[in-house]
Amino acid sequence: KREIGEAYMRQGDYTSALRELLESEALDPEDPFVHNDLGLCYMAKKRMPDAISHFKKSAELKPSYTPARNNLGSAYLAVEEWDAAITTFKEITKDALYATPQFPLSNLGFAYFQKRDYTTALNYYKEALKIQPDLVNAQVGAGRTYLAMNQGRLALRHLERAVQLSPKTAEIHFYLAEAYLVTGQAAQARASYETVIELAPLESDLALKAKQRLGRSR
Repeated sequence: KREIGEAYMRQGDYTSALRELLESEALDPEDPFVHNDLGLCYMAKKRMPDAISHFKKSAELKPSYTPARNNLGSAYLAVEEWDAAITTFKEITKDALYATPQFPLSNLGFAYFQKRDYTTALNYYKEALKIQPDLVNAQVGAGRTYLAMNQGRLALRHLERAVQLSPKTAEIHFYLAEAYLVTGQAAQARASYETVIELAPLESDLALKAKQRLGRSR
């Protein structure tokens, strides 16, 4: 049943996956992998309390199963429970066997950024980038943090790199435009805002915000 549920998940059919996984849970309520899968299904369906409950159960049943903890941390980020996310991701970074510590480190940066503890956020982003210099989220995060600290030149260094790594992401071009604006580079800012408008959905908040900024930067 779990394998069938996971096959449905790979197809993006979370309703069918959920049906199979709930049957699997009924057969073996102590299977940590089923609980993690259930958490992912509920997360996909925006049922965050259920997702958090199953990720917690998975981690309790198998404390060494770090993917469940990582998913739990991501769920806490999604519901803006920054302190709970921080606690969860810090636990993961203590696991010497975890193969990709750059991801929880970058997530810690994001959580501290949201708490406006910019110095701590920056430290975690830098740690993540030491491990993986091309980690886009950490480059963007470091750039946004420097922007929040009014250090436009340093923000530019990270955001220009992020745009190179992910040139089709409208949000990154928006932050880059902001950094150009802060550093007095109006022409570059205009070009980046125009790129945002090209890439973002027509009436999205991001496109509208870029149009507003474009009016001001002329």
